[in-house]
Amino acid sequence: MAGFRSKFDTLRWRADRLEMIDQRVLPGEIRYLAYDSASEVADGISDMVVRGAPAIGCAAAYGIALEALRLRQQSPAGFNDGLNTAFRVLAASRPTAVNLFWALSRMRDAWEAAADSIPAQTATRLLAAAHAIFTDDVAANRRMGQYGAELVKDGASILTHCNAGALATAGHGTALGVIRSAIEAGKKISVYADETRPFLQGARLTAWELMQDDIPVTLIADNAAGHLMSRGEIDIVIVGADRIAANGDVANKIGTYQVAVLAHRHRIPFYVAAPLSTIDAQIATGADIPIEERAADEVRGYRDMHWAPELVAIRNPVFDVTPAELVTGLITERGVVAAPDSNKIGALLRGA
Repeated sequence: MAGFRSKFDTLRWRADRLEMIDQRVLPGEIRYLAYDSASEVADGISDMVVRGAPAIGCAAAYGIALEALRLRQQSPAGFNDGLNTAFRVLAASRPTAVNLFWALSRMRDAWEAAADSIPAQTATRLLAAAHAIFTDDVAANRRMGQYGAELVKDGASILTHCNAGALATAGHGTALGVIRSAIEAGKKISVYADETRPFLQGARLTAWELMQDDIPVTLIADNAAGHLMSRGEIDIVIVGADRIAANGDVANKIGTYQVAVLAHRHRIPFYVAAPLSTIDAQIATGADIPIEERAADEVRGYRDMHWAPELVAIRNPVFDVTPAELVTGLITERGVVAAPDSNKIGALLRGA
């Protein structure tokens, strides 16, 4: 296969508006929602129209650009006040995915670099910065895919958890990008996708996305992974990440930790594919990563169907932390970091 070309866009810029595929209704319906302001984009992030750390970062960048375009006829003071509000609103949309804050920081740098420009010129520069973040994400995913593909043996059976594909990024994907790149390299592989309770990203999104590219995929319940590992049916685990601490601890979708523990028990390599923007050098360990908890209804049922008692107490943490000692390696756009720790990650970020 010469190369994958996605049959869908996770995010796209059309007629001075951001359009995002509505991931809440996949795979039953394919629809795009249009956004004109930072507050609308923040709502789209909070409501899970878009999810996946790199995609959230790209969406936030475009949210700032949209607000700048909306305010470009304002006075400099009004423009600046409006943009500051936009940064605050977008920063509050999701707490765990660090790419959100990384993208907003990059957009603020672009804003400060245009401090002497009139609002209309600044808006143009901010849109260019958002486009660059989008393009850079695809390029980083491609490089990750090339490095990660070398770790995948021909004929391998891969387990992945949640969705770390094109739907979670600007394109190609992180964990699924490795899978796509391995196939591009001529390797015959197959994928097991955990359903990923409670929001079913694996069942609804990963399975659908891989089927779009004719990649062999088998959907399993989350609690079936250990059984398949014990029978030798899984050769390697590759997942994405929402935030990586300075010591290599990894926050990812809830359930990732138990997959890592099972992989360790069965001596199966456990890899995390994530761009450098997912590494938060300001967070020493995973214990310091904020873990988002979402609405109880996501656990009680799905959409209009409820299967749990209405009054039962529910906890819904949507991320967990996998300790670095359970991570075989981090796959990044600068290469693979085996057995990550503080020293190795520091050197990676310095480009050493």
